Amino acid sequence: MLEQLLPEVKWEKVWDATYETTYMTGVSVIATFIIGLILGLLLFLTSKGNIWSNSLINSVLSGIVNIYRSIPFIILVILLLPFTKIVVGSILGANAALPALIIGSAPFYARMVELALREVDKGVIEAAKSMGAKTSTIMWKVLFPESLPALISGITVTAIALVGFTAMAGVVGAGGLGDLAYREGFQRNNFEVTIIATIFILIIVFIIQIIGDILVKITDKR
Repeated sequence: MLEQLLPEVKWEKVWDATYETTYMTGVSVIATFIIGLILGLLLFLTSKGNIWSNSLINSVLSGIVNIYRSIPFIILVILLLPFTKIVVGSILGANAALPALIIGSAPFYARMVELALREVDKGVIEAAKSMGAKTSTIMWKVLFPESLPALISGITVTAIALVGFTAMAGVVGAGGLGDLAYREGFQRNNFEVTIIATIFILIIVFIIQIIGDILVKITDKR
């Protein structure tokens, strides 16, 4: 049926590109969540008036995060080509896009983590400290549970941004739906392929948003 409606679309390539986009997004979201959570937590704990207050460390971390957040993704991909070649062994394919995707999105999510942790009631943190709670206990029993809806909302926004990043990475040979839309659609003047690739990207984004909204509702105790 689809073949008859869209004869110019090679569906095997569409499914392969969809898998590549899903793979790049999934792996980079997991890595971004872990790295961003650690960075955001350190930014929060080392800020003025907090448990590990240290202006030097906080300034260095803030500087690193701000620098990587400010570099346009397509330029970051180009700048990281030598690093990608060393780490992955190639500058083409889905795996080659992962370093840029992770490095480009982790600082963005780190800021969202920091903001989420700042929204936690300081009175609750002080109460836990007055009862002799260790830093690890405060982290796992107070900070993360209280900020969980915001953390999930943040990673949802980041995941959607990563889908867009994978499309840009496709233009420089990373594969995925962006690559399909550009090479099979734009370069070959095949409008049908471009439309299908766009629709599939939108479907992935909608799925991510729906899952994120459901998880936020489940974890929000207010």
